Amino acid sequence: MRTLYFLLISMMLAATAQAGVKLSAKPKWGHIQVGQLKRDYIYYIPAKAPVKPLPLILVLHGGTGKPEGMEKLTYNRFNELADEDNAIIVYPAGIDHNWNDGRNDVSSKAFQENVDDVGFISKLIDEMVNIENADPHRVYVTGISNGAMMCNRLACELSDKIAAIAPVAGSMPANLPDRCQPKFPVSVLMINGDKDPLVPFEGGDVHFFKHKRGQVIPVQDTALHWAVLDGCPNNPTRAPLPVKDLRDLTRVERVVYPPSKSGAEVFLFIVHGGGHTWPGGLPYLGEWAVGKVSRQLDATDLIWDFFKRHER
Repeated sequence: MRTLYFLLISMMLAATAQAGVKLSAKPKWGHIQVGQLKRDYIYYIPAKAPVKPLPLILVLHGGTGKPEGMEKLTYNRFNELADEDNAIIVYPAGIDHNWNDGRNDVSSKAFQENVDDVGFISKLIDEMVNIENADPHRVYVTGISNGAMMCNRLACELSDKIAAIAPVAGSMPANLPDRCQPKFPVSVLMINGDKDPLVPFEGGDVHFFKHKRGQVIPVQDTALHWAVLDGCPNNPTRAPLPVKDLRDLTRVERVVYPPSKSGAEVFLFIVHGGGHTWPGGLPYLGEWAVGKVSRQLDATDLIWDFFKRHER
């Protein structure tokens, strides 16, 4: 079943790419050694990037995914925005297509062998700062599903390097809150569908079809947990976003915690009726498997705008 699912996603992503996207440069593959493992990543730097430190955005694929899949899932929008605003985009690759996000009871190689993905991302950030002139004060991480859960772990353990995270369709692994002790505030923007069939909005068992893949806490508890860690007042405001597409029956609610004294912010966008998907992105599998893709917002642009407001 796992192989079939991976093949279906790979075939759809390979067959579906946004036509007409013209980038100033070609994405390149890079490699670094982390312990006994050679780790891979795709990186994109605009051809005419100015000679000054640039913001760095790491984009993490989901479970069974791969770096080039994230480019296609977002219709290459991160690379386009890098051309427009001058930034470095990096798409790291997990071991065996998965990230060791800290969940228990997961059978993939990354979990079973306790792969040091935190060490990989930390070294990758250093590589981009020291060699590609990334700005160490403007480092950000986003991702979907397993990549979103990895965002949470990275914010807990690399708060000295990461200014903000934006997990999509993922929550905090159930065993992570008690050991999440960031040294510095990390701003957080979460996007979650309340009809997600794989990562339950109300918490509990993560499902990979009929296979259980560890547990997560409820999405709204994750947002509250980050607000507490960041020192944000616990009196969030809630408001619906304007409807952009009348043909789309999903609706988006924005939950905003007031900023902390340090300026850290926590935002949660609840996509009512949305599934295990990237809003505004590629419908990488049928609704029967992952639920609806919302067209009421563009997650990539929303995340980009959020990141630009925060520095470490």
